[in-house]
Parts: sequence; structure tokens; C-alpha cells
Amino acid sequence: MIKRAFDIVCSAAALAVLSPVLVALTFLVRSRLGSPAFFSQVRPGLKGRPFRMVKFRSMTNARDADGALLPDAERLPAFGRWLRATSLDELPELWNVLKGEMSLVGPRPLLMEYLPLYSPEQARRHDVRPGITGWAQINGRNALTWEEKFALDIWYVDNRSFALDLKIILMTLKKVIARDGIAAEGEVTMPRFTGSPPAGAGR
Repeated sequence: MIKRAFDIVCSAAALAVLSPVLVALTFLVRSRLGSPAFFSQVRPGLKGRPFRMVKFRSMTNARDADGALLPDAERLPAFGRWLRATSLDELPELWNVLKGEMSLVGPRPLLMEYLPLYSPEQARRHDVRPGITGWAQINGRNALTWEEKFALDIWYVDNRSFALDLKIILMTLKKVIARDGIAAEGEVTMPRFTGSPPAGAGR
């Protein structure tokens, strides 16, 4: 109850205070990347239930001669990279927090197509609401491997507390300023998750 009340108060206050920033970013995204200014996608929430997450778009709709979208790296211009580096693209998710679909702190909501690929242990990341930031985000973010990221998510699920949430929020601000761990090596953000190798594989 304390966590949810904190989410409501903080997200409502942030949306009110940051409303001029949100309006300015909306116009900037439209002028630099085109319309619509927002990117929405169905993601798994608490217990894996789907919800529509909203972000500022950071990529163009550039396509090849056959009409297929170009690879992400080719559709991510300098302005989009700046949005991601500063995490300003995540600000619209405050609306998801206010609605109760997300929390300020929790495992990041990934793709619906990943759900059948999780091990039972990895699937426990959905025992809590997904967050705008989380334990994995302040301990490596996209520079982590998938297995490292999921292990950190499960650690948060097992050790979550209001004090830990406050620590994560404060450390997130520090990470955003430092622009640390934005992308995995050789990737725009993270490579696609295709499932973890079986235990003992490669030995």
C-alpha cells in the first residue's frame, strides 16, 4: 500500500511539474522524427498481464526499397540517441505508473514474445509491477547480459522494500546524469533475448 501510494503521489506530481517539458519534447520529437510523437507497445505487466506502455519515439520510420523497416541502428538518429541517453524518452511512462500498470521501481517491462522463453525462475520478475527504473538499471542497465539482468530482477523481487526503492531512485538520477550503461557493446540497446542456455551448457 505504501509503495502504491508513493507511486501515485510521485507520478502525479512529476506529470504536473514536468508538463512544460513533456509539451516541449512532444513538439521536438514531431519536428525531428515525425509523427506520432509517442511510441506505444503492449508489454507484460504484473503476473504477465498485457498493458500498453507509452514512450517518446526515438527512431524514424525509414524503410528500404522493399518497404521493410531499416535496422534499429539505422533508424536511430542523433536526437533519438540523446533522448535515450538522457532517459527523457521514458517520461510518458509516468502515466502508466499513475494508472497502476507500472511502478516507479521494478523490473523493466520487456517484450510479450519473451514470455514463453523465460525459465520458471526468470518468470518471477513478473511477481511485481514493472518499473520505469529498477535494480538492474542501476547495476549495469543494457551493458549486462540477459542472465545477469534477470538475476538482478529476481534479487529485487526477493528483497524489495520502500527503503530499497528510494535508494534505486536516487542512484537512477546519478546514472542518468552519467549516462552509464545505455547500450550493450555493439548494440543500439540490448540484443534480442532468445532464451537462456540449459544449465551446464558449454562445460
